[in-house]
Amino acid sequence: MPHSAKTELGNAHVLLTGATGFVGQAVLERLLTDHPATHISLLVRGKGRQTGQDRLRQLLRKPVFERWRDAVGAEEAKRIVRERITVLDGSMTSIPELPSHLDVVIHSASTVSFDPPIHEAFDTNVNGAVSLYQALLASGSDPHVVHVSTCYVGGLRRGVVPEAKLKHDVDWRTEWTSATQAHERTELTSREPAQLERFMSRARGNHGKEGPIAVARASENARREWVRSHLVDAGRRRAQSLGWTDVYTLTKALAERAAEDLWGEAGHRLSVVRPAIIESALQHPFPGWIDGFKVADPLIFAYGRGQLPDFPGLPDSILDVIPVDFVVNAILAAAANPTPVDEPKYFHIASGASNPLPFHRMYENVRDYYMQHPLPKDDGFVRVPTWKFAGERKFNRRLLLAKKKADLWDAGLRLMPNNDRKRALTAENAKLRAGIATLSNFTDLYRAYVQTEIIFDDRNARALNNALPAEVREDRGFDVERIDWEEYLQKVHLPSMSELTAAYRRRKATATRPANACPRPELPQRTDVLAVFDLERTVVDSNIVEQYLWVRTSGFRKAAWPKEVADLLASLPGYLRAEKRDRGEFIRAFLRRYRGMPLARLEEVVRRGYADTMLRHTSADALARIREHRAAGHRTVLVTGSIGLLAAPLADLFDEVVGSTMHTRDGVLTGYLAKPPLVDEARAAWLRRYAEEGGYDLAASYGYGDSHSDLPWLSLLGKPSAINPDAELARESHKRNWDIHRWKSGGSGVRSEVIAAQVTIPARTDEKSD
Repeated sequence: MPHSAKTELGNAHVLLTGATGFVGQAVLERLLTDHPATHISLLVRGKGRQTGQDRLRQLLRKPVFERWRDAVGAEEAKRIVRERITVLDGSMTSIPELPSHLDVVIHSASTVSFDPPIHEAFDTNVNGAVSLYQALLASGSDPHVVHVSTCYVGGLRRGVVPEAKLKHDVDWRTEWTSATQAHERTELTSREPAQLERFMSRARGNHGKEGPIAVARASENARREWVRSHLVDAGRRRAQSLGWTDVYTLTKALAERAAEDLWGEAGHRLSVVRPAIIESALQHPFPGWIDGFKVADPLIFAYGRGQLPDFPGLPDSILDVIPVDFVVNAILAAAANPTPVDEPKYFHIASGASNPLPFHRMYENVRDYYMQHPLPKDDGFVRVPTWKFAGERKFNRRLLLAKKKADLWDAGLRLMPNNDRKRALTAENAKLRAGIATLSNFTDLYRAYVQTEIIFDDRNARALNNALPAEVREDRGFDVERIDWEEYLQKVHLPSMSELTAAYRRRKATATRPANACPRPELPQRTDVLAVFDLERTVVDSNIVEQYLWVRTSGFRKAAWPKEVADLLASLPGYLRAEKRDRGEFIRAFLRRYRGMPLARLEEVVRRGYADTMLRHTSADALARIREHRAAGHRTVLVTGSIGLLAAPLADLFDEVVGSTMHTRDGVLTGYLAKPPLVDEARAAWLRRYAEEGGYDLAASYGYGDSHSDLPWLSLLGKPSAINPDAELARESHKRNWDIHRWKSGGSGVRSEVIAAQVTIPARTDEKSD
C-alpha cells in the first residue's frame, strides 16, 4: 500500500452494477456528491413497463439522495444526471455492449437472499459475475475492477481468516453446470404422474369447494413450491458438503474465483472488497440511513415484537457488524488505488478483529433499547423476553414440543363444528404456528452468524484507511476502532429501525383496520356498483338442509315426519362427504330430496309457514347493510346455489334474486336442476358476465359471503367481506386483509323489520326488465 493513498477518482468513467441495491445506492450518492468530474454508467434492469431510465428517476427520489438534491437544487440535479449518468438497460445475466473506455468497474450486484434455490443463486452470483467479465473482455476496456463480495466466503471455519485468495479446489464451472442440471432434474421429477397426483389430491382436499380451476391452480402452485423447496435444500446441502454455511456464501466464493480466473489473474487489475454484516450509516449520507431491513434487522425486529422467547446463539461469538458508509468509503478508496496487474488485493471491511461486538453485548443493547422504547400492541406495549442462552439442544427440544402441541390442536379442531369458538381457536393455533415458523426460520438463517467463531483479519483494510490523507479520513475513512457500539446501536441504528417499524405498523394498520373498529364510512353514491349477497349463513342463519326441513315441517303430515328425519340422518354422512369434496355435488345430491313434490305445493308452502320461518332467521345486520346499499344507488343482488324459489320471502329487499330452478315434469319436481348450481367458480363466471352486460364496476363493488367456496367470486370484487366465515375463509380473509364481520342471527323482531323494509327501501330508477 502506498504511503499516501489517493482519494479522488478525477474524471474516471465508472461502471456501477447493483445501483438499486443498498450498497449500490450509497456508492452512487458518494460519486455524485464527492466525485463531480466522474462519468457514471449504470447497469439497470427494467421492471415490467419501467425502463432502466424510469427506475433511475425513481431511485434518485429516495432519501439517500435528499441532501445531494437539496445542496445542488432540483434543476441542477437534473442537469447533472443528464450529463453525468448513462443508463445501460440490462441485467447481470443479459449485459448489453459495454463502453470501450471504462476506467473503474464497481461490481456490487448480487442476490440478497441467504437461502435461494441453487440455480437462482448460481445464476445471479456466478453467472452474473462471469457475464460481466466476459462483457468487459469483449468491450476492449481494461478497467480496475472492484469486486464486492462478503467476509463470509471463507465458509465453515474457526479462527482468524486472512485477507487473501481463498484456498479451495472447487471448480466454479462444474458447480454451475451441476446447479443448472439440478433445476432441470427437479422440474422433470415434479411433473411425473405419481408426483402430480399427490399435488392434485392435496389441492382437491384444500380447494375442492372453490372449483376445478382453483384446484388446478393450487396443484400447480404446490408443484412449483415443491420444486423451489427441493432446490433450496439442494443448495443448502451442497454448500455444507463443500464447507460453506449456505448457497449464498458458496456462490459468492465461486464468483470470486471466477473474477480471479477471468480478470484478476488474466492480465488485469482486481480488488476484492469483503464487507461483514452491513447495517445503517454511522455518518453519511446521514446517521441511521438504511434502505429497508438488512441482515440482522429482521432478528432485531422480531425480538422487539416479542416473537423470539429465546435464541440458540453463542453469547461470546462475534456479531461482525459494519456501517454501510464505511463499506462505501472502502470501496471508493480501493477504486482510487488500483492494484498491480495480476495481483488481486483483498480487503475485509469488518469490525471483529479491531473493535469486536460480542453477541451478548448486541443482545443487551437491543434489550435495553426496547425496554426503554417498547413497541405498541393492542393492549399496551410489548414486553421483550429475557434470553437464557441455554444452548441449541434445549432450544430445539422446546421447539419440537411446540410443534407437537400445534399438531394436537389441529387434530382437535378438525372434530369441532364451525362456530365462533372454533374460529377463535383456529386463529390462536395459527398464531402459535406462525411463531414456530418464525423461530425455525430465524434459527436456520442466523445460526451461522450468531454461533460463529471466526475473526476476519483487517490488516489490508486498516493500511488502506491509514494511508488516506488525515484531513479526509473522518469523512471518507473506515476506521472501525472509532465506532462506539453503545452510541451507534442506542442512538443511530436502533432508532432508525424503530422508524422503519413505525412505518411498517402504519401501513399495516391502514391495510388491516379491524372491521367495526370505527364507524363505517358512508357508501359512495353510484349506480354502476354491485352489492352481491350470498343467502345461506350470510343473509339468513340457515343452510339448504335447514331450508328443506322448514319446507317439510310446513307441508308434511306429522305422521310422516319421523320417517323423513330418520332418512335424512342416515343420508347425512354422504352429504357431508359431498360437501367437503365439491359444493355443487352436495347441492345436486341434496336437492334430489324434493323429487315428487308438486311445484304448486312448494310455492304454497314458501308463501305460508316457510316464509315466516325464514324471516325469523334473517339477520338484522344484513338487513341494515342492504338498506345502505340501496340508499346509495347500488344494485343489490341476492345469490343462492339452491332453488331461487326458496329465497322468495326476501325478494323485495333486493333488486334481483339469482338462484337455481328445478326441472319439472307435469308440474312435479323431478329432483334435478334445470341448470348447474351457481356456486364457486360458476358464480364467479356469472358475476363477470353480469357486470360486463350491465356496465358495473367490479373493482368498486361489494360482496358478502361466508364460505371457503365463496372465494372465487369474492376475489373478483374490490370490496369483499367475510360474514361469519368458516375457518378456511377466515384464514384467507386475514391473509388478504378483507373485512370480517359477525352478523347477528335473526330474532323474533326481524320479521317485522323485513316487512317494514320491503315498504321503505327506495325503488331504483334504472331497473332493467328481465
